[in-house]
Amino acid sequence: MANNVTKAEQTEGLAPPVDRDTPLARVQALPWLLLILALAAIAWLSWRAFFYDERADPVGSAMLAFEKQNSLTVFSSRFEVVAESEDSRGVLNLDLLKSRQLAVIPAQVEYRLDLASMDRDRFAWDEESETLSVVLPPLRVSRPNLDEAAARTFTEGTWVSRDASQDLARNNSQQAERKASTFARNPQILALARDAAKAAVRQNLAIPMQVAGYGDVTVEVRFDGQASPD
Repeated sequence: MANNVTKAEQTEGLAPPVDRDTPLARVQALPWLLLILALAAIAWLSWRAFFYDERADPVGSAMLAFEKQNSLTVFSSRFEVVAESEDSRGVLNLDLLKSRQLAVIPAQVEYRLDLASMDRDRFAWDEESETLSVVLPPLRVSRPNLDEAAARTFTEGTWVSRDASQDLARNNSQQAERKASTFARNPQILALARDAAKAAVRQNLAIPMQVAGYGDVTVEVRFDGQASPD
């Protein structure tokens, strides 16, 4: 009896389990699938090595430089705005308490380019002169960032209540933001921001294209609505 058990255990250990449910067609198709994938990879690598020419698409190379950037901050302007407010409080239509506050508030505005809208229609390549022309969308001006912690305030009044002080400060902040927005769109400031944007785009395109093998190309940059240089 013991001998029979031992032989059965040995037989069970030497015979690996056979999965009889695996279809024969699937087993035979697996090597062919691997072979097809390998041939496809070899064909793609051969085309990439012997037939593909990156220089044939300079516009694509230029767009690649902007591919990972949704926006580009090209200029930042920091300045001070002056705001002044008055407050009157009293009873029976009599202004018994008058106060005035003047505030000098630092403000900062950023100018950005929306690179997500830079499609192929905004690029043009002149093979003869090796010139890349780029047309930029309008600059986006950020909301003014008021540094009220660094503001300087001057208050006049015999007695300024807490409510009056809060109203004066609130009015000055609103007034300062409006003035900062107007100043940020001043034609002279916008001209400086556009010049900075053109210089940034030239640098962001010229260097990568040199590295890609295009040599010392000329990059001409202008904004929508501006005439192209002769």
